[in-house]
Amino acid sequence: MAEIGVPEGMEQPEEKKQGVAHLFAASSYSAAGLRRALGESAFRQEVVFFIAALALFFWIGATLAEFLGLTIIFLLMFGVEALNTAIEELVDRVSPEVSRTGKHAKDLGSFAVFCTLVAAGLYIAYVTFF
Repeated sequence: MAEIGVPEGMEQPEEKKQGVAHLFAASSYSAAGLRRALGESAFRQEVVFFIAALALFFWIGATLAEFLGLTIIFLLMFGVEALNTAIEELVDRVSPEVSRTGKHAKDLGSFAVFCTLVAAGLYIAYVTFF
């Protein structure tokens, strides 16, 4: 519920936690972010892509270092996808009407995700064929 005189969605921020309480709070925020990301079909498709890549790497007998490289690339991809989703939600919240600036922000976020997808594809091709 909004405070009196404060617009909806603009309530006072929660008090900052300190020490170990901050660690637990940060973990719960990360878990909430993961749940939110799983609500995005693009994120779920990237998870399926990761699982398929892992299966391929098992099948071709990839080294532990190659598995590590694959995992790092996909973790970066998941992070970029989460940031892209955050950008899209903020643009929609701040500027619900279609705007050129909002479109540019969303397009740039999409391009960042595309770059990580290409990086993953190139790495998978390199490990598989060379």
